[in-house]
Amino acid sequence: MYSPKVGDHVDSLDTPSMIVDLDLMEANIKKLMDKLLPTGLNIRPHLKTTKSAILAGKLATAGAKGGCVAKISEAEAIAAAGFDDLLITCEIVGPVKVQRLVDLYRKYPKIRIVVDSEVGASAINDALEKSGIPEPITTLIDLDVGLHRTGVKPGEPALALARHVGGLKHLNLIGVQGYEGHLQHLHDYEDRKKQCLESMAILTGTADAFRKAGHNIEVVTTGGTGTAEFCASVPGVTELQPGSFIFMDVDYRNAVGSFFSHSLVLLSTVISQQGPRAVTIDTGLKSLTTDSGLAECKDSRYEYGVLGDEHGSLMWEEGTPALSVGDRVEMLPSHIDPTVNLHDFYYAHRNGVIEEIWPVDSRGKVQ
Repeated sequence: MYSPKVGDHVDSLDTPSMIVDLDLMEANIKKLMDKLLPTGLNIRPHLKTTKSAILAGKLATAGAKGGCVAKISEAEAIAAAGFDDLLITCEIVGPVKVQRLVDLYRKYPKIRIVVDSEVGASAINDALEKSGIPEPITTLIDLDVGLHRTGVKPGEPALALARHVGGLKHLNLIGVQGYEGHLQHLHDYEDRKKQCLESMAILTGTADAFRKAGHNIEVVTTGGTGTAEFCASVPGVTELQPGSFIFMDVDYRNAVGSFFSHSLVLLSTVISQQGPRAVTIDTGLKSLTTDSGLAECKDSRYEYGVLGDEHGSLMWEEGTPALSVGDRVEMLPSHIDPTVNLHDFYYAHRNGVIEEIWPVDSRGKVQ
């Protein structure tokens, strides 16, 4: 039975396989920590990228304080796998999700949540009241700083929500979250910086307004791989949430450059010859996502195209060395988070020898 093991060479892996160069990944982590830890801010990496408790632990060892997940099901999986200092960054709405939160919080009291409505906050409070859990859950107000996806609007709507949450016995309001996701991939550095600082002014201004209204705001959390350095320069920000930096992808590289390296690739095999300068590989839509454009071959002389669920194409110009059936190629994901979500395991290697195999703990956890 096929069963890759530590000590095997990556050449022995079947394809498609998600492989991680440990030297490059560790360098990415060090670059981020060297840049951001001296600011004194907490780094709470977003684990919707890695979906892995093992990698959360590695980030914590490097200096991170906790992690973020997007959904309640991700929190369940990551906590059960051994890492429970988690902020759930999406709103938890609906009786099924709220009950799952209560059950999770009973077992893992480090869990933190965000709310952006009185209805959502009250439902969680009422469920915790019925549960008999004495300790209030650590809560942040999610603020819309320009993405217009989730978050209460700044100004009086935010203040009204803070008043409401502050009056709930089972929610302990300690902070505010604002995610400027619409700015992460802006290609112009100065434009990205300018707009990010405008979003940070909304976020920190709201935190100050909450404090003036009598709320104990300790956490102001924000930022992503494309903006964390700007957020870190803003007085009042206390916590940063970058995630994609650990592996990188084509979309981020095109926006922010090559400060971080592509440490993760999809190992693929040429399975069919389709012309003098065209082949088919075994890596299609079920292996690489296209929401942020097409993946790229690590060797840029070969251009990738999608041929369906299981297949992709590589084509090249005349004069480029030909690919043949059986050849291996390495593909760079265009969007790392949903690509990781398509796979069961990471094969982490150093100089081609597998050192660790990590399960993708929260694969498919979208609830």
